[in-house]
Amino acid sequence: MTATTATQSWKRVKIKDIYLGFYDGPHATPKLASEGAVFLGIKNITEDGKLDLSEIRYISEEEFPKWTRRVLPSPGDLIFTYEATLNRYAIIPEGFRGCLGRRLALIRPNPDKIDTKFLLYYFFGEDWRKTIATNLIFGSTVDRIPLTNFPNFEISLPPLPIQRKIAAILSAYDRLIENNTRRIEILEEMARSLYREWFVKFLFPGHEQVQMVDSELGLIPEGWEAAKVEDIYRTSSGGTPSRKNSDFYGGSILWIKTRELNDGFIFETEEKITDLGLQKSSAKVFPPDTVIMAMYGATIGMLGILASPAATNQACCALLKNNSLFSSYYAFLYLLENREKIFSLGMGAAQQNISQQVIKALEILKPSDEVMRKFNELAEPLFKNIKVLQQKNDNLRKTRDLLLPRLISGEINLEEIDIGVYNAENN
Repeated sequence: MTATTATQSWKRVKIKDIYLGFYDGPHATPKLASEGAVFLGIKNITEDGKLDLSEIRYISEEEFPKWTRRVLPSPGDLIFTYEATLNRYAIIPEGFRGCLGRRLALIRPNPDKIDTKFLLYYFFGEDWRKTIATNLIFGSTVDRIPLTNFPNFEISLPPLPIQRKIAAILSAYDRLIENNTRRIEILEEMARSLYREWFVKFLFPGHEQVQMVDSELGLIPEGWEAAKVEDIYRTSSGGTPSRKNSDFYGGSILWIKTRELNDGFIFETEEKITDLGLQKSSAKVFPPDTVIMAMYGATIGMLGILASPAATNQACCALLKNNSLFSSYYAFLYLLENREKIFSLGMGAAQQNISQQVIKALEILKPSDEVMRKFNELAEPLFKNIKVLQQKNDNLRKTRDLLLPRLISGEINLEEIDIGVYNAENN
């Protein structure tokens, strides 16, 4: 059966035909509280369709009934952004208790007509993105989706069994990514705890036999030194090839901008530059394991570790090893642990920024060679495992993102394929 034949069973329907309810959030902001129910905001919805509750604003229990009078978000509801930051979607999970914030809306899907996970994935497809782009209202400050017209937006709807198969395939990738992400988080916390125990609390192996002595950094173990970053690491920066010359872009050299720094390994970049672009600019190629830190703007202090050779723009500072004992991982954990201090050094200017000179002058502990060898023995396996898992997730995302448009459009025929499905509302 061809894809064309398979999609003959798909129907073009209006959004209002597949939901039980459609609501927008309040057009005001309640008085926030230190605890209580969650007050959802745009920042709580990630670009890849997840609800991120790592940073929460709360609404008091007294205010909660007032702000849920129109709708109480329930498990299986699909929320989305309709103004300013667009095309963000997520499903309300089990156990959630909160209310919609400004610029958020909610769809309560009809389970007899549509699989919620299918609808979530459909919103990431080309057809839906074209619908949104066609209907956008452009404002002087922000763009928005007209909610009065939203119920009449159309989608292509396959039979419910096909919806569930599509959701099952794509969800399998997301579950693997989520499992790997949890493992990465555990490994990252192990690495940070190792650093704090040894180099903040000074509870390194054999610390009981080592005296504490005065230094510029206060009391430190005997045999350690109070140093500057430049005493241990070389620093460098990058550059931006001229945008006026198209021959400088589209090559094979990874080129990092600060917004691509995510406190992890960097495998891919949004843009790549050519050898000519490298030669005709101040950009430089740095080796694998180089630590990169953002020096300007909203991303100041964000970090990355190169998984492969790459160049950066001028807003990035590269830290390179001078001594094999002082690994990239020690530099990375030092900068991560001292991010607030670094961030404070960039305050006060119109645009927050720090310079290479500031980074070079940062005070850092230089432990004894013996302690560093032992630290490396423990830290390197942790970071190698993090790198492997991040690479797996990168590959899983690429595969999922290649499959998604082909599944959502019906290009891949699932009519006669037997796939185990699940109840999307409970997963």
